[in-house]
Amino acid sequence: MTFNIILLFLGTIIAFWISAICGGGASLILIPILNLLLPSSVVPFSLTIGTFTSSVSRISVFKRHIKWSIFFWFVPFSIPAVLLGAYLIKFVNPNYLQLIVSFFLIANLPELFKAKKLQNEDQKPYSKFLLAIIGFLAGFISGITGAIGLLFNRFYLRFGLKKEEIVATRAANEVFLHLIKLIIYISLGLYSKTALWLGITIAVATILSSYTVKYILPYLSEFLFKKIGYGAMVLSGILLLAGTSDKIIQQDKISLSTGHKTSESEPVISWRNTDFIIEFAFDDGFEVERPIKLDELPSIHKEKYNSLKSQYDTIHIEKVFSFGQEPVYEFYCYKNNQMIKKLEI
Repeated sequence: MTFNIILLFLGTIIAFWISAICGGGASLILIPILNLLLPSSVVPFSLTIGTFTSSVSRISVFKRHIKWSIFFWFVPFSIPAVLLGAYLIKFVNPNYLQLIVSFFLIANLPELFKAKKLQNEDQKPYSKFLLAIIGFLAGFISGITGAIGLLFNRFYLRFGLKKEEIVATRAANEVFLHLIKLIIYISLGLYSKTALWLGITIAVATILSSYTVKYILPYLSEFLFKKIGYGAMVLSGILLLAGTSDKIIQQDKISLSTGHKTSESEPVISWRNTDFIIEFAFDDGFEVERPIKLDELPSIHKEKYNSLKSQYDTIHIEKVFSFGQEPVYEFYCYKNNQMIKKLEI
């Protein structure tokens, strides 16, 4: 246990050094360590104590670099949004939101290959209206997923801020979100005495990290600082995509197989015990077919079904979706385990 606490302390210092330079990512390092010491349900509590303390200590160290013009438009809209996100977590599957976030992060890949001149041309001040929207989205996503660090890194990097201004303004914008999350975790009982002490351990390490990172930043050029930030976003997006995809596949029982409805093989995607068949024809383009039950068939087509059912052993019904067209229905009529007729209505 003592060894694990020492590992947690040292890992926290390194993680929040990386977080300050990359614009986030501390959780990627600390969560596996905390999972060894705590039940997964109270890991966010310990981690949030650390992120809250890190934000406070960074504000203390870099307070003169805070861009208050951003803060005063970002924070007021992020606070109600984090409450809304925390409430909706009961109804929204966070895995699908994380999947969207992963694609957003990976979309920063072209920024890694931009020349210094082109990257500087991208820097421009955002309107106050856009700042408010970004603040709202940051709070909302934080409330559902528990993290916002790397997702909104692009916003800071493209705003034209210096590296110390990015570290300071991020901390000021996020400190209230972390505090609100702490209050929510406590109100829901998602904490323990051990989680509290480990959170305090993380907090002490984050303070040490914040006060030492100011000696690291001067050795990084603005261009390198931004490249590291974009690289961290892309890497985290790839890791998040891999991890979240696996969770969704298992949770929703997604699989890909081959069906033989006719003499030809067709790809079949199964999702939540429902099969979707994908077809492509040069005349019709892509089509998605979903098997349906008789009670899902519109009344106007049931008369046709009733006229056929006495002639065949089995009739399979599929609803066919194609881009830019109304759905149609297909009847596959079987006798003696062979398909005799296909009708489209």
